[in-house]
Amino acid sequence: MAVHKAGRKAARVAAAVATAALIGVTASACGPGDDDAKGGDRVSEKPAASVGEKSPDSGGPDSGDPAAGAPEAKAPAAASAQLADVPASVKGGVITVGDPKAKHTVEIYEDPRCPFCKKFEDGGAQALVKPVADGKVKVEYTIASFLDKNLGGSGSVNAANALRASVEAGKFPQYHAAVFANQAEEESDDAYTPAFLLKIADKVDGLRGGAFDKAVTNGTYKKWVGEAMEAFSADGITGTPTVFIDGKKADGDALYEQGAFAKQLKAKGIS
Repeated sequence: MAVHKAGRKAARVAAAVATAALIGVTASACGPGDDDAKGGDRVSEKPAASVGEKSPDSGGPDSGDPAAGAPEAKAPAAASAQLADVPASVKGGVITVGDPKAKHTVEIYEDPRCPFCKKFEDGGAQALVKPVADGKVKVEYTIASFLDKNLGGSGSVNAANALRASVEAGKFPQYHAAVFANQAEEESDDAYTPAFLLKIADKVDGLRGGAFDKAVTNGTYKKWVGEAMEAFSADGITGTPTVFIDGKKADGDALYEQGAFAKQLKAKGIS
Protein backbone atom coordinates (compact mmCIF):
# COMPACT_ATOMS: atom_id res chain seq x y z
CA MET A 1 0.00 0.00 0.00
CA ALA A 2 1.17 3.46 -0.69
CA VAL A 3 2.45 5.29 2.34
CA HIS A 4 -0.32 7.29 3.96
CA LYS A 5 0.22 10.83 5.07
CA ALA A 6 0.32 11.23 8.83
CA GLY A 7 -2.78 13.39 8.95
CA ARG A 8 -4.78 10.96 6.91
CA LYS A 9 -3.68 8.05 9.07
CA ALA A 10 -4.62 9.92 12.24
CA ALA A 11 -8.02 10.70 10.82
CA ARG A 12 -8.55 7.05 9.98
CA VAL A 13 -7.65 5.86 13.42
CA ALA A 14 -9.92 8.45 14.99
CA ALA A 15 -12.78 7.39 12.75
CA ALA A 16 -12.20 3.74 13.58
CA VAL A 17 -12.21 4.40 17.32
CA ALA A 18 -15.35 6.50 17.03
CA THR A 19 -17.20 3.68 15.30
CA ALA A 20 -15.89 0.81 17.39
CA ALA A 21 -18.80 0.98 19.84
CA LEU A 22 -21.28 0.93 16.99
CA ILE A 23 -19.89 -2.32 15.63
CA GLY A 24 -21.06 -4.26 18.66
CA VAL A 25 -24.59 -2.85 18.78
CA THR A 26 -25.63 -2.39 15.17
CA ALA A 27 -24.68 -5.91 14.06
CA SER A 28 -23.48 -4.46 10.76
CA ALA A 29 -19.84 -5.52 10.83
CA CYS A 30 -17.43 -8.18 12.05
CA GLY A 31 -14.72 -7.08 14.48
CA PRO A 32 -11.52 -8.50 15.96
CA GLY A 33 -11.89 -9.82 19.50
CA ASP A 34 -14.29 -12.39 20.88
CA ASP A 35 -16.48 -9.69 22.39
CA ASP A 36 -16.69 -7.55 19.27
CA ALA A 37 -17.54 -9.86 16.40
CA LYS A 38 -21.03 -11.03 15.63
CA GLY A 39 -20.94 -14.68 16.56
CA GLY A 40 -17.71 -14.18 18.45
CA ASP A 41 -18.90 -16.39 21.31
CA ARG A 42 -19.43 -19.33 18.99
CA VAL A 43 -16.50 -21.67 18.51
CA SER A 44 -16.40 -24.36 15.86
CA GLU A 45 -16.98 -27.77 17.47
CA LYS A 46 -15.01 -29.65 14.82
CA PRO A 47 -11.31 -29.06 14.20
CA ALA A 48 -10.50 -27.78 10.73
CA ALA A 49 -7.41 -28.30 8.65
CA SER A 50 -4.87 -25.52 8.82
CA VAL A 51 -3.14 -24.36 5.67
CA GLY A 52 -0.81 -27.15 4.62
CA GLU A 53 -2.69 -29.88 6.52
CA LYS A 54 -4.96 -32.51 5.05
CA SER A 55 -8.65 -32.10 5.79
CA PRO A 56 -10.93 -35.15 5.90
CA ASP A 57 -12.43 -34.19 2.54
CA SER A 58 -9.25 -33.14 0.78
CA GLY A 59 -8.63 -36.46 -0.94
CA GLY A 60 -5.94 -38.99 -0.26
CA PRO A 61 -2.60 -39.39 -1.94
CA ASP A 62 -4.17 -41.65 -4.59
CA SER A 63 -7.09 -39.34 -5.39
CA GLY A 64 -5.16 -37.56 -8.14
CA ASP A 65 -6.81 -34.22 -7.46
CA PRO A 66 -6.23 -32.49 -4.09
CA ALA A 67 -9.77 -31.12 -4.37
CA ALA A 68 -11.28 -34.61 -4.54
CA GLY A 69 -14.08 -35.14 -2.06
CA ALA A 70 -14.73 -31.44 -1.41
CA PRO A 71 -18.28 -30.08 -1.91
CA GLU A 72 -19.21 -28.61 -5.26
CA ALA A 73 -18.77 -24.85 -5.49
CA LYS A 74 -20.93 -22.06 -6.86
CA ALA A 75 -19.86 -19.88 -9.77
CA PRO A 76 -18.94 -16.24 -9.04
CA ALA A 77 -21.20 -13.38 -10.03
CA ALA A 78 -21.28 -12.96 -13.81
CA ALA A 79 -20.11 -9.36 -13.48
CA SER A 80 -16.70 -10.55 -12.30
CA ALA A 81 -15.94 -11.59 -15.88
CA GLN A 82 -15.63 -7.89 -16.73
CA LEU A 83 -12.50 -7.81 -14.58
CA ALA A 84 -10.74 -10.69 -16.34
CA ASP A 85 -8.21 -8.38 -18.01
CA VAL A 86 -7.75 -6.04 -15.04
CA PRO A 87 -4.28 -6.27 -13.48
CA ALA A 88 -3.69 -7.17 -9.84
CA SER A 89 -0.50 -6.66 -7.88
CA VAL A 90 0.81 -7.02 -4.35
CA LYS A 91 2.68 -4.51 -2.25
CA GLY A 92 3.24 -5.30 1.41
CA GLY A 93 0.06 -6.76 2.85
CA VAL A 94 -2.23 -5.20 0.24
CA ILE A 95 -3.57 -6.50 -3.07
CA THR A 96 -4.33 -3.78 -5.63
CA VAL A 97 -6.76 -4.36 -8.49
CA GLY A 98 -6.98 -1.95 -11.40
CA ASP A 99 -4.82 0.52 -13.26
CA PRO A 100 -2.10 1.66 -10.84
CA LYS A 101 -2.38 5.14 -12.36
CA ALA A 102 -6.16 5.38 -11.85
CA LYS A 103 -7.28 8.77 -10.56
CA HIS A 104 -9.38 7.32 -7.74
CA THR A 105 -8.63 4.76 -5.03
CA VAL A 106 -11.05 2.65 -3.00
CA GLU A 107 -9.62 0.77 -0.02
CA ILE A 108 -11.49 -2.28 1.22
CA TYR A 109 -10.83 -4.19 4.46
CA GLU A 110 -12.41 -7.64 4.57
CA ASP A 111 -12.26 -11.00 6.34
CA PRO A 112 -13.29 -13.90 4.06
CA ARG A 113 -15.51 -15.43 6.78
CA CYS A 114 -17.32 -12.19 7.62
CA PRO A 115 -20.98 -12.39 6.47
CA PHE A 116 -21.20 -8.61 6.21
CA CYS A 117 -18.28 -8.62 3.80
CA LYS A 118 -20.25 -11.03 1.61
CA LYS A 119 -23.24 -8.73 1.90
CA PHE A 120 -21.04 -5.86 0.71
CA GLU A 121 -19.61 -7.92 -2.15
CA ASP A 122 -23.12 -8.91 -3.25
CA GLY A 123 -24.36 -5.32 -2.91
CA GLY A 124 -22.33 -2.13 -2.91
CA ALA A 125 -19.17 -3.64 -4.35
CA GLN A 126 -20.98 -4.40 -7.59
CA ALA A 127 -20.98 -0.65 -8.29
CA LEU A 128 -17.18 -0.81 -8.52
CA VAL A 129 -16.98 -3.37 -11.31
CA LYS A 130 -17.44 -1.04 -14.28
CA PRO A 131 -15.29 1.84 -12.97
CA VAL A 132 -12.46 -0.59 -12.23
CA ALA A 133 -12.81 -2.26 -15.63
CA ASP A 134 -12.79 1.18 -17.27
CA GLY A 135 -9.58 2.18 -15.48
CA LYS A 136 -11.19 4.98 -13.49
CA VAL A 137 -10.52 3.53 -10.05
CA LYS A 138 -8.17 1.05 -8.42
CA VAL A 139 -9.15 -1.02 -5.40
CA GLU A 140 -6.74 -1.83 -2.58
CA TYR A 141 -7.76 -4.94 -0.63
CA THR A 142 -6.48 -5.70 2.86
CA ILE A 143 -7.53 -9.26 3.65
CA ALA A 144 -7.81 -9.84 7.39
CA SER A 145 -8.06 -13.21 9.15
CA PHE A 146 -9.16 -12.39 12.71
CA LEU A 147 -12.34 -14.47 12.54
CA ASP A 148 -10.34 -17.68 12.84
CA LYS A 149 -9.34 -16.57 16.33
CA ASN A 150 -12.88 -15.48 17.15
CA LEU A 151 -14.66 -18.56 15.85
CA GLY A 152 -12.07 -21.32 15.76
CA GLY A 153 -10.68 -23.00 12.69
CA SER A 154 -8.47 -21.71 9.91
CA GLY A 155 -10.83 -20.75 7.08
CA SER A 156 -9.89 -17.09 6.91
CA VAL A 157 -6.17 -17.88 6.81
CA ASN A 158 -6.75 -20.59 4.20
CA ALA A 159 -8.83 -18.25 2.03
CA ALA A 160 -6.42 -15.33 2.35
CA ASN A 161 -3.54 -17.62 1.34
CA ALA A 162 -5.50 -18.85 -1.69
CA LEU A 163 -6.47 -15.31 -2.68
CA ARG A 164 -2.80 -14.31 -2.59
CA ALA A 165 -1.97 -17.31 -4.77
CA SER A 166 -4.60 -16.23 -7.30
CA VAL A 167 -2.71 -12.98 -7.85
CA GLU A 168 0.28 -14.94 -9.12
CA ALA A 169 -2.05 -16.86 -11.43
CA GLY A 170 -3.51 -13.61 -12.83
CA LYS A 171 -7.03 -14.44 -11.65
CA PHE A 172 -7.54 -12.52 -8.41
CA PRO A 173 -10.68 -10.49 -9.27
CA GLN A 174 -12.62 -13.53 -10.46
CA TYR A 175 -11.40 -15.77 -7.65
CA HIS A 176 -12.11 -13.11 -5.03
CA ALA A 177 -15.70 -13.00 -6.29
CA ALA A 178 -15.90 -16.80 -6.26
CA VAL A 179 -14.58 -17.09 -2.70
CA PHE A 180 -17.28 -14.79 -1.35
CA ALA A 181 -19.94 -16.49 -3.49
CA ASN A 182 -19.06 -19.71 -1.63
CA GLN A 183 -18.95 -18.35 1.91
CA ALA A 184 -20.58 -20.69 4.44
CA GLU A 185 -24.15 -19.84 5.43
CA GLU A 186 -23.17 -20.02 9.10
CA GLU A 187 -20.30 -17.78 10.14
CA SER A 188 -19.10 -20.42 12.59
CA ASP A 189 -18.73 -23.07 9.87
CA ASP A 190 -15.07 -23.37 8.93
CA ALA A 191 -15.80 -24.21 5.29
CA TYR A 192 -12.73 -22.79 3.57
CA THR A 193 -10.53 -25.88 3.62
CA PRO A 194 -7.73 -26.11 1.04
CA ALA A 195 -9.73 -28.77 -0.82
CA PHE A 196 -12.85 -26.60 -1.02
CA LEU A 197 -10.82 -23.56 -2.06
CA LEU A 198 -9.52 -25.63 -4.98
CA LYS A 199 -13.09 -26.61 -5.85
CA ILE A 200 -13.95 -22.91 -5.88
CA ALA A 201 -10.98 -22.31 -8.19
CA ASP A 202 -12.53 -24.77 -10.65
CA LYS A 203 -15.17 -22.08 -11.26
CA VAL A 204 -12.53 -19.66 -12.57
CA ASP A 205 -11.27 -20.57 -16.03
CA GLY A 206 -7.53 -21.11 -16.15
CA LEU A 207 -6.86 -20.78 -12.42
CA ARG A 208 -6.15 -24.37 -11.43
CA GLY A 209 -2.62 -25.54 -12.12
CA GLY A 210 0.39 -27.05 -10.42
CA ALA A 211 1.70 -23.83 -8.89
CA PHE A 212 -1.69 -22.59 -7.67
CA ASP A 213 -2.78 -25.95 -6.30
CA LYS A 214 0.50 -26.39 -4.43
CA ALA A 215 0.29 -22.89 -2.94
CA VAL A 216 -3.25 -23.50 -1.68
CA THR A 217 -2.50 -26.97 -0.30
CA ASN A 218 0.86 -26.15 1.28
CA GLY A 219 0.12 -22.65 2.57
CA THR A 220 2.82 -21.01 0.48
CA TYR A 221 1.66 -17.50 1.39
CA LYS A 222 0.95 -18.05 5.07
CA LYS A 223 3.64 -15.51 5.99
CA TRP A 224 1.96 -12.96 3.72
CA VAL A 225 -1.38 -13.66 5.41
CA GLY A 226 0.21 -12.52 8.67
CA GLU A 227 1.58 -9.44 6.94
CA ALA A 228 -1.89 -8.57 5.67
CA MET A 229 -3.30 -8.91 9.18
CA GLU A 230 -0.56 -6.61 10.46
CA ALA A 231 -1.48 -4.04 7.81
CA PHE A 232 -5.13 -4.28 8.89
CA SER A 233 -4.21 -3.61 12.52
CA ALA A 234 -1.68 -0.89 11.69
CA ASP A 235 -4.34 1.05 9.83
CA GLY A 236 -6.48 1.15 12.97
CA ILE A 237 -9.37 -0.79 11.44
CA THR A 238 -11.78 -2.27 13.98
CA GLY A 239 -14.32 -4.05 11.82
CA THR A 240 -15.10 -5.48 8.41
CA PRO A 241 -16.14 -4.46 5.91
CA THR A 242 -14.52 -1.04 6.15
CA VAL A 243 -14.27 1.01 2.97
CA PHE A 244 -12.51 4.28 2.14
CA ILE A 245 -13.20 6.24 -1.04
CA ASP A 246 -10.27 8.51 -1.88
CA GLY A 247 -9.27 8.50 1.78
CA LYS A 248 -12.70 9.18 3.25
CA LYS A 249 -14.60 6.47 5.11
CA ALA A 250 -17.70 5.37 3.23
CA ASP A 251 -21.09 5.49 4.91
CA GLY A 252 -21.69 2.05 6.42
CA ASP A 253 -25.39 2.21 5.62
CA ALA A 254 -24.59 2.47 1.90
CA LEU A 255 -22.26 -0.52 1.69
CA TYR A 256 -24.90 -3.18 1.27
CA GLU A 257 -26.92 -1.81 -1.62
CA GLN A 258 -25.47 -1.24 -5.08
CA GLY A 259 -27.43 1.91 -5.86
CA ALA A 260 -26.63 3.56 -2.54
CA PHE A 261 -22.92 2.85 -2.84
CA ALA A 262 -22.93 4.01 -6.47
CA LYS A 263 -24.18 7.38 -5.22
CA GLN A 264 -21.24 7.61 -2.80
CA LEU A 265 -18.85 6.81 -5.63
CA LYS A 266 -20.50 9.35 -7.92
CA ALA A 267 -20.11 12.04 -5.28
CA LYS A 268 -16.36 11.45 -5.62
CA GLY A 269 -16.51 11.59 -9.39
CA ILE A 270 -16.50 7.81 -9.88
CA SER A 271 -19.13 6.34 -12.19
